Amino acid sequence: VQLVESGGGLVQPGGSLRLSCATSGFTFTNYDMRWSRQAPGKERELVAYISNRGGTTTYHASVKGRFTISRDNAQNTVFLQMNSLKPEDTAVYYCSSYIDFRQYWGQGTQVTVSS
Repeated sequence: VQLVESGGGLVQPGGSLRLSCATSGFTFTNYDMRWSRQAPGKERELVAYISNRGGTTTYHASVKGRFTISRDNAQNTVFLQMNSLKPEDTAVYYCSSYIDFRQYWGQGTQVTVSS
């Protein structure tokens, strides 16, 4: 199982970024996917969830209305579109999935929101 995030970077407040998580090694369409983040000195928190077919999505209250999770089951990839970014969104962002009773994580991608 491999999860590889990309798309992070430095962006000004109010800007946008689109994160991608390319996956391999498992049947992507069978599993729900998640985006989490961890800021320095803080615990990792779940940001967004999407069901295996994309019919159900949920969001942390702090990002609702600004972030959108989506997936392309043909490309085995999950996305996180982040708009109206705030300095408090600064964190390392990880994608993950529970597969056969084990949670797999990517290596993370840094998002920094600063002027």
